[in-house]
Amino acid sequence: MTMDATFDPVRLRKDFPIFERQIHGKPLTYLDSANTAQRPQVVIDAVDDYYRRHNANVARAVHALGEEATGLYEGARRKLAAHIGARADDLVLTSGTTQSINLIAYSWALPRLKAGDSILVSRMEHHANIVPWQLVAERTGASIKVAPIHENGELDIDALKAAMTPDVKLLAVTHVSNVLGTVNPVAMICREARQRGIVTVIDGSQALPHRAVDVPKIGCDFYALTGHKMFGPTGTGALWARRELLEAMPPFFGGGEMIREVSFEGTTFADPPHKFEAGTPNIAGFIGLGAAVDYLQTIGMDAIERHESELCAYALDAMRSVKGLRIIGEAKERAAVISFLVDGAHAHDLATLLDLEGVAVRSGHHCAHPLMQFYGVPATCRASMALYSTREDIDRFVTALDKVRGLLA
Repeated sequence: MTMDATFDPVRLRKDFPIFERQIHGKPLTYLDSANTAQRPQVVIDAVDDYYRRHNANVARAVHALGEEATGLYEGARRKLAAHIGARADDLVLTSGTTQSINLIAYSWALPRLKAGDSILVSRMEHHANIVPWQLVAERTGASIKVAPIHENGELDIDALKAAMTPDVKLLAVTHVSNVLGTVNPVAMICREARQRGIVTVIDGSQALPHRAVDVPKIGCDFYALTGHKMFGPTGTGALWARRELLEAMPPFFGGGEMIREVSFEGTTFADPPHKFEAGTPNIAGFIGLGAAVDYLQTIGMDAIERHESELCAYALDAMRSVKGLRIIGEAKERAAVISFLVDGAHAHDLATLLDLEGVAVRSGHHCAHPLMQFYGVPATCRASMALYSTREDIDRFVTALDKVRGLLA
């Protein structure tokens, strides 16, 4: 297999200072990007520059620093919105996907759902796309319905469609599974749901770092995303929503900045998205996220997707040569995320020994207990790649796997 000649991950790695490190005397082989991505120097510099030269609160002061900070912060909103094909006025800045989904749960679902209504989720969801709906169901009397998956990790589309009965008012599904790498056909799912009058929530955390996303083309009602997985700072993210939904939803938090006027007789709120953004935001973080978006745009999301797809195929082939290794999930369309187990080895032991070889993988349930239960395992190891991952990373990883397997046999 020939890698994309126009894409050079070895060169791109030089943009990320952390790869100058060694771990236990060995080169860092970072295969945990689905957990959090590393940050390029341009993101680090953007955060540093804000604190050094522009530090002030946003949308409050008329002095020069305040105007600069506000311009940088709102500029990041515009960049992020354009990156997903959306309008900036329809993008609420949050701390990440978890806050975004909770915002939907408490501002849209809680006032509207009632006993007899249902919320439909899939078996492969992250806890952030399960627990908020359970909390809403407990308070409203609504119920949770679960769409099954196939053994290969693909969503059972026929069963999902069958579950879209008149009682279902909301469908929440991940764009890309954080455990299996499965890429769900979200545009088709949203089209089917819309025909039935079902509101759709898409968890885009694992999609944005790896592929181009055009939210209007997906046709969803809500799209949640996380900044730290797409090379930005932690504590950043966003919620895109249809304008009519944002206008109809009450605020989730109350406080400063989300108001138009306050008196003891009552309060009028700012227009969306600002009515959902109470308090001082993570200004530096979003400025850094804006720099991350610029970085991704410079490289090109299609080039990133091609590189990661080819590297994932290379990794899958190499991993199948390791005796006793079981890959969890074999979806035809997948992102560069691979969960696996090795016979006779607990996932945590395996990850600990791999770390001694300088290889960073995630071990555990990956905030997906129901999915672990489906596969009958308490935990898996997960290798996840990004734009800076290379064949050399995979070769070191597989060599370390063979060595560790021998130690645990």
